Amino acid sequence: MKLRSSLRQYPDFPTPGVLFEDILPLFADPTLHEALLRALETYATTRYADGQRPDIIVGLESRGFLFGPSLALRLGAGFVPIRKQGKLPGPTETASYEKEYGQDHFQIQADAIKPGQQVLVIDDIIATGGSAAAAGSLVKRLGGVLLGYLFILELDFLKGRQKLDAPVSTLLSSQKSDHPET
Repeated sequence: MKLRSSLRQYPDFPTPGVLFEDILPLFADPTLHEALLRALETYATTRYADGQRPDIIVGLESRGFLFGPSLALRLGAGFVPIRKQGKLPGPTETASYEKEYGQDHFQIQADAIKPGQQVLVIDDIIATGGSAAAAGSLVKRLGGVLLGYLFILELDFLKGRQKLDAPVSTLLSSQKSDHPET
């Protein structure tokens, strides 16, 4: 089953000049959904040094929530959401990041990650890297050990991985990829 061929693209969404990558078809077909989770699980269990497995999967709002909890269950790990500012109850930590059209803020509950826990940050797409970098800073602020970042798709031309300070893995890369399909 080919993951890449299942993605849909929408030109000029949400703004002119943007080619939007729609991952939602991956979840509409149970065979594709299973293939996606299997591929993510393989990456999460084979990319790190011996004995290093994530204790926590951190999923970014909102599409990281679609596959983060399922991946966490497969790995025997906990799941922690990182949300936009003002969406989480209780004490939180906040990090800001730059977007194409301004600044935004992510939050994590202050007790969500214990010092020393091994953490993998996941999201659907890495574009400019700002939101993922903010998530990584929150993980470290809480004392977590940032194992790396895992994405379904990378928009290589935006060079977002250059903003990240831990290993980056992606299942698919670029909108104009020469890589074999997963």
